[in-house]
Amino acid sequence: MDWMPLLSTLTGAAIGIAATLIADRNRWRREEARHALEIRREVYTAYVSALKAAGEEIRAVALGDHLSASARDAAVREAVRGTGVYTASERLWLVGPPDVVAAGNEAFHGLRALRDAYARGVAVGSEEDAPLIARRRAAMARMRHLMREDLGIGPLGIE
Repeated sequence: MDWMPLLSTLTGAAIGIAATLIADRNRWRREEARHALEIRREVYTAYVSALKAAGEEIRAVALGDHLSASARDAAVREAVRGTGVYTASERLWLVGPPDVVAAGNEAFHGLRALRDAYARGVAVGSEEDAPLIARRRAAMARMRHLMREDLGIGPLGIE
């Protein structure tokens, strides 16, 4: 009996199966990478939006009238809590790469510094407010830049 045709058929089948497995594995990896990118995009959007909303809320509270310092403090802190920024921050810590998490944390601390200043009674637009706003803007710009880089999107060039 001639074994050559049988060995050729088995070799061809093995090569075909191996090629199919490799192609399926590569497709799975691409899908996983695409899915991870989409999750990061959603988390980044939620976090940036929550930081922005929290900033707007504390500014609105700081511009309002309050009967006492403790009422102002409570209102500013509640304004931040109501935006979901703490939950968004935790999600960022779970899925973001280290440089994005560090930049996001810096932006969060900039917001907290502004929150604490407004809670103390610092006036919006005052000399004491200006460096806090500048710090927050710089931190937000850096964070957005790193997020865009991680997502494979080029820089805006307008910040």
